[in-house]
Amino acid sequence: MASAAEQLARNLSFSTFGKAKELQKRILFTLGALLIYRLGTYIPIPGIDPDAYASTFERTRQGLAGTLNLFAGGAVERMAIFALNLIPYITASIVIQVLATASPRLEALKKEGEQGRRKMNQYTRYLTVAFCTVQAYGIAIGLESSQGVVSDPGWFFRLSTVITLVGGTMFLMWLGEQITSRGVGNGISLIIFAGIVANLPGTIAQTLELSRTGALPAFASVGFLAMGIVVIGVIVFFERAQRRLLIQYPKRQVGNKMFQGDTSHLPLKLNTSGVIPVIFASSMLLLPATFSSIGAQSDATDWLTVISAVLGRGQPLYLILYASLIMFFAFFYTSIVFNPTETADNLKRSGGFIPGIRPGERTAQHIDYVLSRITVIGALYLTIVALIPEVLFSQLNVSQFIGGTSLLIMVTVTLDTITQIQSHLIASQYEGLVKRSRLGGRRK
Repeated sequence: MASAAEQLARNLSFSTFGKAKELQKRILFTLGALLIYRLGTYIPIPGIDPDAYASTFERTRQGLAGTLNLFAGGAVERMAIFALNLIPYITASIVIQVLATASPRLEALKKEGEQGRRKMNQYTRYLTVAFCTVQAYGIAIGLESSQGVVSDPGWFFRLSTVITLVGGTMFLMWLGEQITSRGVGNGISLIIFAGIVANLPGTIAQTLELSRTGALPAFASVGFLAMGIVVIGVIVFFERAQRRLLIQYPKRQVGNKMFQGDTSHLPLKLNTSGVIPVIFASSMLLLPATFSSIGAQSDATDWLTVISAVLGRGQPLYLILYASLIMFFAFFYTSIVFNPTETADNLKRSGGFIPGIRPGERTAQHIDYVLSRITVIGALYLTIVALIPEVLFSQLNVSQFIGGTSLLIMVTVTLDTITQIQSHLIASQYEGLVKRSRLGGRRK
């Protein structure tokens, strides 16, 4: 028999949405915040020549600058105030989460509840400022080394660039937090999603133009479209796939009545980590480009240039590191968001057990064993979806902003946002039922 939540979900309609005033306000707030973000990607930093920079960027579009431009929604292409986007914040989050597994103090903070979470977020913000400063200074040095891009090179330009880019990233971080608390869905993911979607029309137009001029064979364009549809179907399938563990509850006696034992399932997602491993891996691979820019005017330019070239998009070392980082972060993030020991203790307290498995430690070991096996499949799925388009597009020398990573982020964030909207609609229906029941009780 379907639960009350499932019955309400089936009855959702546009009329239900029209009555959910709180959800409408959240959606409007989210759209307004994303509009502000898109406007910021068109405001250039002071002191650069847009035409000279545009020609310089075209020469590095296929490299790591293109990857950063993907997540920044075209802000790097225009060298806007949001050029760094949320990459420093994501990198800082990775470092703090890794340190939390090794530092007893940070581990204790994680267990302190809301207060500990706020302290961890504060540390993440401090580290974000540090990463932003380093990357912004590297960008300033790189711009000065490009002929004719900076109108007045010097420390004043470097300082203004660092302040502008750091301020832009911190504002985006605050905006993402506001979307999470007052809007719909995860604010950080929605900002990255908005940047990728904004580049989508231009990418499609560029692909059609290449096909029209003969630079890209017609069958390749059709193949890209078919591959995109297949990849979207694969992403939806794996994101919805679950491994359900059977949970049984014993018979219980209430008063003089004996109630039959119930059964349920413990759903384990095939890809528990979601799109986070791909975003983390992409962020980590952007660091060499930053250090290469910082060393552009030093004696270490040669070897930094070699490292940047070896880690270029489509290069073997880049693909190996990309795949390794995705696999690592898939297991790492899964271990953070799902605790088998805590789940086993909750089952034990509620009287539930897995048939054939003793409650307590044995149950935790069994859940961890099953979770590890399905995480291997989920990590392989993420790696294949992210790497196959990378290899194909690098061989054809075509812009890859519509590749596997982009599709993965777009589809995953869309599914999560739809789930959030559905949850708000169900909550709105529950509130309506409670209000009507109270009115009916008063009338009686």
